[in-house]
Amino acid sequence: MNPANSHLEHRPHRQSAWRDIAPDLPGLGGSANSARHHPAGLPTGFAALDAALTQEGWPPGTCIEVLSDSCGMGAMGLFLPAMESLTGQGRWQAFVAPPFTPYAPLLKARGVDIGQVLLVHPHSRAQRLASIERALLSSTCSVVFGWLGAGDYQPGELQRLEAAAAAGDTLAVLFRATSAANSATPAGLRLQMSGYRQVHIVQQRAGRAGLDICLSDDDDLPQQPQLWELPAAL
Repeated sequence: MNPANSHLEHRPHRQSAWRDIAPDLPGLGGSANSARHHPAGLPTGFAALDAALTQEGWPPGTCIEVLSDSCGMGAMGLFLPAMESLTGQGRWQAFVAPPFTPYAPLLKARGVDIGQVLLVHPHSRAQRLASIERALLSSTCSVVFGWLGAGDYQPGELQRLEAAAAAGDTLAVLFRATSAANSATPAGLRLQMSGYRQVHIVQQRAGRAGLDICLSDDDDLPQQPQLWELPAAL
């Protein structure tokens, strides 16, 4: 068995702090599992955002695009409650091509089991796309965060990721630069961080778009670190 593949073919051992795998993931094990799709969305942890989303949470079976001016790291605050919820599944939470190493103390403080965090470092654009696709198709990941960067992507490339998200039982989040705002996307939900604690719904399938959502600090955990993005102008 390829050692790299084994990370995604077995459940993580909780005593390990971090897993870091090579970008070469040929023959990724695990079959797509669409039987466990939930009829409603996964709660975001933010009441105002849930109320604005069609499925009252993060939609299953589709990619969620997040447009960000700071590599998406500030926007990770949006997904900390979902990561905590998904920790209970005991599956990998994959970070593909993250621009920075996730801050373990923050994740631990928010109830995320860092023993389930899997870091994937592709060496090329093709490997990045392939790694995201294979992780989504694997039944061993509860969420896949993929950083696409500022490059242009062909419709067929994004369609493959969308198809992988639809086939698997995995939350799929793709971070892209704000320069991609004018390009078409097959993603079912596209968001933009428009300011500190401000989320703009650019588009959503079968739902309202053009909405600005203010995330109340009432949804924050007292005495716990938060992670929010400042506007690029600052």
